Amino acid sequence: MTTSFNVLVVDDDQDIRDGIEIYLKNEGITVFKAADGMEALEMLNEHTIHLILLDVMMPRMDGIATTFKIRENKNIPIIILSAKSEDTDKVLGLQIGADDYVTKPFNPLELIARVKSQLRRYVTLGTYEGAKKQIDLHGLTLDEDAKQVAVNGEAVKLTPIEYRIVELLMKNAGRVFSIHEIYELVWNEPGYNAENTVAVHIRKIREKIEIDPKNPRFLKVVWGIGYKMEK
Repeated sequence: MTTSFNVLVVDDDQDIRDGIEIYLKNEGITVFKAADGMEALEMLNEHTIHLILLDVMMPRMDGIATTFKIRENKNIPIIILSAKSEDTDKVLGLQIGADDYVTKPFNPLELIARVKSQLRRYVTLGTYEGAKKQIDLHGLTLDEDAKQVAVNGEAVKLTPIEYRIVELLMKNAGRVFSIHEIYELVWNEPGYNAENTVAVHIRKIREKIEIDPKNPRFLKVVWGIGYKMEK
């Protein structure tokens, strides 16, 4: 990767922190390390961080509480690291604002691939150059320059993954995308077992853009097929 990136590795296991650091440095990535959530928040205040690898089970402040705190004012990508492999834990990680989830023990090459993928998307979202473009669907506005979504003029805080889903659907308003299509286009991976992952993000998006998430005005489900943004 030609751009210089800073990644924060947060894990109470020093061997894991040091091991991940070796692989990231081989990719030219600068690594910052923290042993728990409180230390991670201090690092975020002191350094420019482009991505966080975040363990779930940690002392003082765990990964869930840390993610909640980070998401109050930052949309940088977060990849959850956890020894738990059950679907419920994966869904929980996504519900609290994570962009991806990797189960321990993990293949280091797979982890690095996911890190690089998230960094590419994050930088693409933040460095778009060109004429200003806006899409307005009955009060739901997407500003491609600012990478910002607003409802009736009020800005909505979306994670990078949530923004990409909204961007995909708004740019193709009226078209129905299957769950697997959304996953493959947004995550750039085969959409195997994508139902829970996409459903969680759709629910979070609705909570942020809809006045009544149970009766959505913008983001509609087409039963048995997928989702669309109302044209």
